[in-house]
Amino acid sequence: MLKQTLLKASEAGAAELSRFFNGEFKISNKEGINNLVTEADHAAEKAIFEVIQREHPDHYILSEETGEIVMDSSYKWIIDPIDGTVNFANGIPICCVSIGLEHDGQMILGAVYNPFLNELFFAQKGFGATLNDKKIQVSDETELIKSCLVTGFPYTYLDAPNGPLQVFEKLIRKGVPVRRLGSAAIDLCWVAAGRFDGFYEHKLQAWDSAAGFLIVEEAGGKVTDFKGDHYSPYQPHIIATNGKIHDELVKVVNGGEL
Repeated sequence: MLKQTLLKASEAGAAELSRFFNGEFKISNKEGINNLVTEADHAAEKAIFEVIQREHPDHYILSEETGEIVMDSSYKWIIDPIDGTVNFANGIPICCVSIGLEHDGQMILGAVYNPFLNELFFAQKGFGATLNDKKIQVSDETELIKSCLVTGFPYTYLDAPNGPLQVFEKLIRKGVPVRRLGSAAIDLCWVAAGRFDGFYEHKLQAWDSAAGFLIVEEAGGKVTDFKGDHYSPYQPHIIATNGKIHDELVKVVNGGEL
């Protein structure tokens, strides 16, 4: 029942993305330059809410645009109606609906759906991860220097040691390919599918990673904070890899040499 709700909600949100994509819609700006929210974000969020609240009206919801709908429930839906809004607003089809479901503080289900590439990533705790119903797994690369990585940059630059530009420069000066897609949820799913060997980012919100980090773990990967400790989507830092390059990437993100 919960899985079906998740999939229906993901499809409902994605239908709104498809309806608005490359059309005319209102765009406004949140904190930071180019931190956009569009009419499509709100429409997708509304469609997702309608599915979840119809089938589980007593469940807690945390969503990027609305914030918290607090309920006395052990279940929490964590929703990003459009992850990659800048891409979406510019007609770039690297964007998605991302929904995770937490039970008693543990992520148990996650779905990331990009309707433009027709890719639906799904994971259930303890049951593995799939792309369009086919099982996926992380890559086998064992050396960071030979890896293909992906990252993102915050809308408000973090002026701190080993910030996103310093880590990026260190890697690319060594010849490591580092991509920037503009959607953390897709970044995570592409690690899970073995397209990237690792992902790191300095400042994410819970809705950016809730579904994706479970998908990586269920595909056999490893996800931690920057210290290499247990990952929680309620803190900003994330490193997600195939597990084999994880310790090396943790070292570099913390100022070590490659």
